Amino acid sequence: MIRYNLSNWAIDHRSFVSYIMIAFLLAGAWAYYKIGRNEDPSFTIKTMVVQAAWPGATIADTANELTDRLERKLQETPSLEYVRSYTTAGRSTILVTLKPETPASRVPEIWYEVRKKIDDIRPTLPQGVVGPGFNDEFGDTYGIIYAFTADGFTTRELRDYVEKVRARLLNVPNVQKIATFGAQDERIYIEFSVHQLAGLNIDRMALLRALQAQNAVTKAGVVETQDEKISVQVSGKFRTEEDIRRINFTIKNQLFRLSDIATVKRGYADPAQPIFRSNGVTAIGLGIAMRSGGDILTLGRDTQRAVAEVMADFPIGIEAKLVAAQPQTVSLAVNAFTENLAEAVAIVLVVSFLSLGLRAGAVVACSIPLVLAISFLFMGYAGIDLQRVSLGALIISLGLLVDDDMITVESMATRLEHGDNKREAVTYAYSSTAFPMLTGTLVTIIGFIPVGFAQSTAGEYSFSLFVVIAVTMIVSWFVAVFFAPLFGVFLLSEKAVRRTPKMRDPCSGTSGRCCYSRCGGAGRRLEQPYCCSGSRPAG
Repeated sequence: MIRYNLSNWAIDHRSFVSYIMIAFLLAGAWAYYKIGRNEDPSFTIKTMVVQAAWPGATIADTANELTDRLERKLQETPSLEYVRSYTTAGRSTILVTLKPETPASRVPEIWYEVRKKIDDIRPTLPQGVVGPGFNDEFGDTYGIIYAFTADGFTTRELRDYVEKVRARLLNVPNVQKIATFGAQDERIYIEFSVHQLAGLNIDRMALLRALQAQNAVTKAGVVETQDEKISVQVSGKFRTEEDIRRINFTIKNQLFRLSDIATVKRGYADPAQPIFRSNGVTAIGLGIAMRSGGDILTLGRDTQRAVAEVMADFPIGIEAKLVAAQPQTVSLAVNAFTENLAEAVAIVLVVSFLSLGLRAGAVVACSIPLVLAISFLFMGYAGIDLQRVSLGALIISLGLLVDDDMITVESMATRLEHGDNKREAVTYAYSSTAFPMLTGTLVTIIGFIPVGFAQSTAGEYSFSLFVVIAVTMIVSWFVAVFFAPLFGVFLLSEKAVRRTPKMRDPCSGTSGRCCYSRCGGAGRRLEQPYCCSGSRPAG
């Protein structure tokens, strides 16, 4: 640590080191405004839902023929902790949960293997089974939700307008996915009269088969020419409910129209799909999920601007209302933690000024923003957002990172008081304190290793606590031995040497002790100091 003296090197290259400091401060300020903001750190939920339906099956048939087969195959999943199933009549729901120590990077690969395993047994499932389907996107949080209401418009018309808004919002930066809530699917209902069917002696199943064949999608052929290829389409597709009413059937040599024996009407799914309401009014909601590493505050502003642009072209009666705004919550949370961080910095600076003095405290005051700027730069590079855990880590490390600067400044000030010049003080401070400070910094970082490397969801959630503390502590040591000495050279002053002056012996020419006696006479002070080698004058 003595041979390679970083502090001396910094003093010898003041202009270059000053340029590096300014560059770090500017880059750190830029990183602070560009770094992502979020309420909590992201983490991976290690659970997948596998669902399958078997319409018409009993609970026993569904459990024995569907759920058991799926469970036996899912038990082959790598890193599996347990499989839990819920079976009702005609529906099977299975939860696949991985071990907590499963690395987050492996989870997508494992879910892909689950899909392949289920595809392998799909042909062996009972006929009529719908699915299985998979859902492993539990980590997506819809932080922004808009409610769209319509006055004087049908639900289908409102849905068409909402789809236009959705298409526009998908082009907004940082948007990962958008979900629609409360939209009801349309249905065409054909209600037969049982009495008419019985009176006309019409087989209901034969009537349904004829109706399905009328609207079947089949390939009619292709006409190929020298220049182009034309697809042939069969006419007679149903486009409106009126087309269905005008269908003619011939069953048992009887010709009749569908409207004679049935009522055709358009409606919505019954029973209704999940309904979305805003202040008691039926509405359609749009949930917006942010991509990983995005800035929720920027997303909120961009989304609000995009919705206003689209709504400007909509007719009167279509209204959009923001019903859930995570950006506001995140803004309050980040501002609260930022205020706590600023208060902590102010308290540390006040204590530094009171304990070290004005000039030495100013060295610490200059070092803290530099440490934070470099830390923000690394956080932006590593993709660590400003959220509860990372901001809490900054507050925790703030009380630790000033120790290195205080030790360096105090060591320099002590040597200056003993009469050393600034270069000698800098050299002594580095050679005597750099290695002990580094050792203490590493010991502090080691204390947070269990938090950073815990193999669990909680460890993944709090991982940024370890990273931020480790980075700020290492950066604080580097600033203390590389930049703080330069601050000290600029701000500290060389003080007078606090020692008893040495006098020359006029007789022997050696240094000695000042005496106030001559030729045995005591109590008389000489006009010129006279140095003695014993109790009597040497001369």
